[in-house]
Amino acid sequence: MLTLTGAGGVGKTRLALEAAAASEADFTDGVWLVDLAPVRDPASAATATATATALRLPDPGTRPVIDQLTAFLAQRSALILLDNCEHLVDACAELAHALLSASPELRILATSRRALGITGERVLPVPPLAPDEAAELLCDRVTAVRPDFQVTDGNRAQIRRLCDGLDGLPLAIELAASRLRSLTVEEAVNRLEDRFGLLSSGSPVARPHQRTLRGLIDWSHELCTPAERLLWSRLSVFLGDFCLDAAEAVCAGDGIGRNEVLDLLDRLVVQSIVVPTEREGRPCYRLLETVREYGRERLAESGEEQRLRRRHHAFYLAFAERLDDGWYGPGQQESLARLRAEYANLRAALECGGDPQGTLALAAALRFHWCGGGFLGTGRRWLDRALAAAPEPTLARARALWVAAWVAALQHDHSAARRWLDEAAELGERLDDRVVGAHVQSLRGTLALWGGRLAEAVPLLEAAAAAHRETGDDIGAVYALIQMATAQSHLEDPRTTETCGQALALAETHDDRLVRAHARWTFGYDAWRRGDLEEAVVVIRATLENEQGFNDYVRVAHMLEQLAWVTAARGDREEAARLLGAARALWRDTDTPLSTFGPHLVEQHAQCEEGIVRAMGAAAYEKALAEGMGHRGPDEAIDYALRTRPEPTATAPSPLTPREREVAALVAEGMSNRRIATALARSPRTVDGHIENILAKLGFGSRARIASWWTANQAPTR
Repeated sequence: MLTLTGAGGVGKTRLALEAAAASEADFTDGVWLVDLAPVRDPASAATATATATALRLPDPGTRPVIDQLTAFLAQRSALILLDNCEHLVDACAELAHALLSASPELRILATSRRALGITGERVLPVPPLAPDEAAELLCDRVTAVRPDFQVTDGNRAQIRRLCDGLDGLPLAIELAASRLRSLTVEEAVNRLEDRFGLLSSGSPVARPHQRTLRGLIDWSHELCTPAERLLWSRLSVFLGDFCLDAAEAVCAGDGIGRNEVLDLLDRLVVQSIVVPTEREGRPCYRLLETVREYGRERLAESGEEQRLRRRHHAFYLAFAERLDDGWYGPGQQESLARLRAEYANLRAALECGGDPQGTLALAAALRFHWCGGGFLGTGRRWLDRALAAAPEPTLARARALWVAAWVAALQHDHSAARRWLDEAAELGERLDDRVVGAHVQSLRGTLALWGGRLAEAVPLLEAAAAAHRETGDDIGAVYALIQMATAQSHLEDPRTTETCGQALALAETHDDRLVRAHARWTFGYDAWRRGDLEEAVVVIRATLENEQGFNDYVRVAHMLEQLAWVTAARGDREEAARLLGAARALWRDTDTPLSTFGPHLVEQHAQCEEGIVRAMGAAAYEKALAEGMGHRGPDEAIDYALRTRPEPTATAPSPLTPREREVAALVAEGMSNRRIATALARSPRTVDGHIENILAKLGFGSRARIASWWTANQAPTR
């Protein structure tokens, strides 16, 4: 462990980032940045959670995050950069000690204003820039805002004097450089000497570097216009990054017009007060921590802090509800990425206080972040806290209750899930809210399925599908039908294929690639149970491809399990063992056992494993299993599973015309008829006719079969 120490603004983070980038090739499991500036909770669990989030590790909430981190990193060669540790020294020391003790190949690079004090830590003080380096930085930054600036014999001494007065602190130099757009170097020196109380010779009186930086920030603040100062203080309400829409919604009003925010931001960027950046592909802004702390002090002095925090809470509640309402569609990956990027501000909004019902609504609106983004433990804590703080029988509480039940079910805490569902059912009935009733019914069916009560699950899920349809929630109906088909399949119910068809037909009416893929996945599962192994392997592989980029450990582990079962049934037991290994690694990393989703799946896994061991022997099985476990996360596991294409059975020449083959290819990509019509510049009626012809020629009854056929018969691409 190496800790870079030094005063604020001396360049610790910049140096650490450059060192980490230069070392990336030395760490096979990656270099990871953990920005601790937005973390305000001094508890060690908060620091561990921030680290797990940076590593894209899911938080199931089934054991302490630190234990999950140590298990995840135990055999990995990685570099973790813990940035801005000074306000969390004890928590960072505890985290670093635990991780380094568990992982011999782990290295930690930290930045802090003081050492962490753990055994084995090496400390490297980061000094201010040497005089020549400071002058070079100043000239570089001034030239960026004033291209005609030159170092001459007439200003060289003044440049040196200015940099000496700024103690060689890079942040102070950058702030001062922005002022040389309109001041000469001599004017800047004179103003700073007045502020810092320099001697007439220009040498600074003894003072800590932090006083130098504070004085420079004071001066920068005074030189701002009143509107710029006002925006600076209001922007300090944000933690971490913020986007333009957030700044406009939260900071406009009472002295700042909404249409003025962008111009004011640009002016603060030019003055190095605000830093433009990018997160998850979106342009955004941030305040350096030293500058943000200064702005927060000014905000508190203004008497506006509570009002700004309420506006901040209102914006992020509306933001979360907007993403929740528009979840199903083509932008799910982008929504998950945005939720991850905004989580520091979402957490600040949850902590705001003063509006328990609003906090309850926000915790519920983040359901896909908790359940789809892999933050079950964090979601459970916020939902428990919000429900305890807002006991009133409101619609917000009814909704939060079934969301809490969903989280608890995914954590295999069925007793808590049933308790929340019972209250949600009673409250939904009292409020006459059929949407709540439909979700309660669906989750009760899910609990029955995952609890192994398959015969009980089928009628519950059938009723849930009908209830969702009655409320206009087709997607809810699709997922109820998917789970219903799963239960029916294990019960060998002859209606299984029909239920799969209903789910897919309903999914096809919506422009959601993932929902359609999941409905087709159910067809693949049914095909395996029926013994149609060719269709099963094609459909499950296609569904895995659709999971790329979602980082969903549990869902991908499910698919890998099923692909392994099908692969073993097709006779390739060594590959099946590797796939079981890939699934096992994901189950391990997410700390979620397969039994969470029902004893019927455990039974299928055991049967597959026993068959492989009988055919290969225990030693060969363990070797193949270990080979399959050597990946990092869901995307690598998917790439590994799809690295080879299974040999298809011999097929006859295609009976389709070139246009029909083109349509079939787009069906396989998950496009609806309407989107295919747009892509081919044809009328929807023409595309409907092509689909009917394809179904008739191939003897299929659904578009899912077209997708499977196309994937199996096209030229290999891997």
